[in-house]
Amino acid sequence: MTASCATSRKSTISRLHAIEAGAGPLALCLHGITANAYVFEPLMAALATRFRVVSLDQRGHGRSPKPARGYASLDYANDIQDVINEKALLIGHSLGARNALVAGLRFPGRVAAVVAIDFTPYIEPEVFDALEERVAGGEQNFASMKGIQTYLAGRYPQLPADAVARRAQYGYENVDGKWRPLAVPQAMRETCMGLREDLTDVLKNIRVPVLLMRGVDSRLVSREAWAKTRALRPDLPAVEIAGADHYVPEERPREVAAAVQEFWDSIARRKA
Repeated sequence: MTASCATSRKSTISRLHAIEAGAGPLALCLHGITANAYVFEPLMAALATRFRVVSLDQRGHGRSPKPARGYASLDYANDIQDVINEKALLIGHSLGARNALVAGLRFPGRVAAVVAIDFTPYIEPEVFDALEERVAGGEQNFASMKGIQTYLAGRYPQLPADAVARRAQYGYENVDGKWRPLAVPQAMRETCMGLREDLTDVLKNIRVPVLLMRGVDSRLVSREAWAKTRALRPDLPAVEIAGADHYVPEERPREVAAAVQEFWDSIARRKA
């Protein structure tokens, strides 16, 4: 574990690799495409006084199983259902947000609420085209960890240095003297295609509490997509995080934690 979340520990949750920290109601963190459980360590540290925070390597990623096929939204959502045995708050970023929303719609008995960070309906096709290009660009081997960090710093220009180091440390493996991504290329390609699935009906029909979140400078969720999403569900709370682009939880973990805690407290107040 890195120092940013010194209390985190490996989890035995189901068959997916996971880390966890803290105690309290279960909060399950779900990363974006090509990422892994460890990207959430600073957010986990910020939430660990209120929640038992578990962060997963989702299928095809990190140290979790990598089946030859099965990377549609329902495949990911079924994994979420399988690993939780109590009602959980799902905190998803990008791919993880899509998966959390689908799980919230499909399995409301297992999902207490959803925080959907920087993924909404109405994302433009050209934005997905650019995402696929970036993901494909990561399908390469590196001679050293320093080379990985240089590449990642260019790919994610707003990520703080510790976040870049974390992605490098936990996102690659050394095979025959070359460092390669743990995220399997074919799984990433199939997952990218799946992200184009129309999410409108999912968000329209989900009934568990949902908090929408976006980085003000996001390259994935445009202002237009955000406005259309807000119009689709004007009843849902929504937060924009200043100073963040798409990678909100890594760039602004304290602000994300504060928004999550306020959202959770608001749910409790409504129940009281």
